[in-house]
Amino acid sequence: MLVHPWDAPLDDEEWRSWLLRHDFGQLIAPGDGRDLPIVVPTHFLYDGATSVRLHLAKPNPVWAALSERPRALLTVVDDYTYVPSAWQAAPGTPIELGVPTSYYATVQLSCDVEVVDDPESKAAILRGQLAHHEPAGGYLPPDPGHEHYRRRLPGIRGLLLTVTSVRAKFKYGGNKEPAHRELLAEHLVDRHGPADEAAREHLLRRLRAGR
Repeated sequence: MLVHPWDAPLDDEEWRSWLLRHDFGQLIAPGDGRDLPIVVPTHFLYDGATSVRLHLAKPNPVWAALSERPRALLTVVDDYTYVPSAWQAAPGTPIELGVPTSYYATVQLSCDVEVVDDPESKAAILRGQLAHHEPAGGYLPPDPGHEHYRRRLPGIRGLLLTVTSVRAKFKYGGNKEPAHRELLAEHLVDRHGPADEAAREHLLRRLRAGR
């Protein structure tokens, strides 16, 4: 992934706090000597530091790739929007000369992978994910000793990802002059597309931070 200096995170807190607000991404397992990696869309639970936990069904093809090589990339992309040509033209220049682009935030975690098959450890992963997604409760707490889970836990495997490196990018017009970025923020308000408000918040936040 190309990360220009103006798109790089302000600090580790920027990407960590963003990732803590996102819990769905793609787990990419390269395996060993494969033509293409295995890509698995999945929910996950990030601990805010160096660990990610999740579970997947036993028939998932990712297990073979992970047995060949216990490494994976977890990637998340969000807050993305299209920026049309006319907006990109510098103020005072012909709008037809603008070059369109995309705004987005992304975090890519390179990870060592440990497969979790112990019933209690799998139940612990489920408890963490359920507490995150369903804080109000209303579900049967995962317990390998309960008949409901005793019969179902064998159908899944857990994953513990240990983060070894991070690539993050916040692409929100950091290469534009401040006045142009203020104008871009106004365009996003006027258009009011699905992710325009989130993109505008990133743009203005980073502008205020001098990035």
